[in-house]
Amino acid sequence: MQQMIRSMAAALLGAALLAPAGASAQASYPARPVRLLVGFPPGSASDVAARIVSQKLGPLLGQTVVVENRPGASSNIAAKAVADAAPDGYVLFFSTVANVINTAGRGSQVVDIGTQLTPVGMIGAVPNILVVNPSLGVDTLPAFITLLKSRPGQVAYGSAGTGTALHMAAELFSMMAGVKMLHVPYQGSAPAVTDLVGGQTQVMFAPASTVLPFVKSGKLKAIASTGLRRTDSAPDLPTIDELGLKGFESTVWYGIEGPPGLPANVTATLEKAIQTAAADPDVQSQFKAQGIESNVQDHAAFGAYIRSETEKWTNVVKASGIKLE
Repeated sequence: MQQMIRSMAAALLGAALLAPAGASAQASYPARPVRLLVGFPPGSASDVAARIVSQKLGPLLGQTVVVENRPGASSNIAAKAVADAAPDGYVLFFSTVANVINTAGRGSQVVDIGTQLTPVGMIGAVPNILVVNPSLGVDTLPAFITLLKSRPGQVAYGSAGTGTALHMAAELFSMMAGVKMLHVPYQGSAPAVTDLVGGQTQVMFAPASTVLPFVKSGKLKAIASTGLRRTDSAPDLPTIDELGLKGFESTVWYGIEGPPGLPANVTATLEKAIQTAAADPDVQSQFKAQGIESNVQDHAAFGAYIRSETEKWTNVVKASGIKLE
């Protein structure tokens, strides 16, 4: 009997000793390097943004944050890898607006980052600007809409390709303004801007950093910006929302997510580090050079934003009849 009592006591003591150790191990996240998967190639805008943030996240977390490129399927390959990863916080995903456009156009064929991943935090967004070739002869949004209504389907706009954020911005505008334009897709935004400046197309929704030099030189005319607040790059330029199309917003945003079922303590640790990194002056300076404007959101706000973005772009895809391959 005494031997049994001693055995039970030893077992209870062992359990008591193990409990704090387990709790301590969980609280010590991260204990090894963290991988941040990017769904686009090295040198892409998403890759550059991810690397800027990861350089600050590493020291804040006390571990190296390794950016790993997994390009393909408009970022869905990387999203799938994270969706299938263990929910321990060592494999993360650098999500963008491309992922919600994927969901809007491809449904169950792709990872729904709003329901199949754990939002951790949003870090920033690249605002677009609605620009036109001066030959179009319009200077204001009302004049532009009036022109489009008088020439349905005749005014051509360029984009970086079918299903890209720039294409979807134009389709959202067309839906909200009740107009129809002719879509001319390109392989990237650079050739699209070149043809816009050359007059082969007349309209484009393009990143502010890309087109503002042409606006300043008079080769393009800026009509409005596409965020809900004015862009820091052109503070005197009103937003489309301000000018009457209430709720219009189209930006290329960036955030970080984890696998489904990510523990609350891991989410909180990452969330705090992301917010601190995004606010760092060096990060802000590098963001500015890339045309990225700070838009930090915690995990709850970011999750709600992803859901609203998914709903918005799903409505645009349905209304426009866009087919994403």
